[in-house]
Amino acid sequence: MPVQSYRGGCQCGAIDFEVDADLDQTFTCNCSRCQKIGAVLTFVETGDFRLIKDGPVTEYLFNKMIVHHRFCPTCGVESYAIGKGPDGSDMIAINVTCLEDVDPRALPSRHINGRAH
Repeated sequence: MPVQSYRGGCQCGAIDFEVDADLDQTFTCNCSRCQKIGAVLTFVETGDFRLIKDGPVTEYLFNKMIVHHRFCPTCGVESYAIGKGPDGSDMIAINVTCLEDVDPRALPSRHINGRAH
């Protein structure tokens, strides 16, 4: 699947964004956070992410405290997170379950053992 533009956000609409992403590159993770929220993730560079509405948001950090998990305090949905890639570059983690007209469970996802990190 080539890079395409998608619209996403939280359930109540307080967080709204557009993102250019390749959904052939999705991941599931068994870390203490991702497993509990059932996230299917893709990672994009910050220039491929356009925030339209961002608020209000609550932020959660855990483990190494380097990924800023941002979620809506009204509906509780985490639709994206801000962090650093393995090479130190800025990146955005997109929760693909929050993208419109996408069935994240039908995508070919690779599993990451987040509990090991």
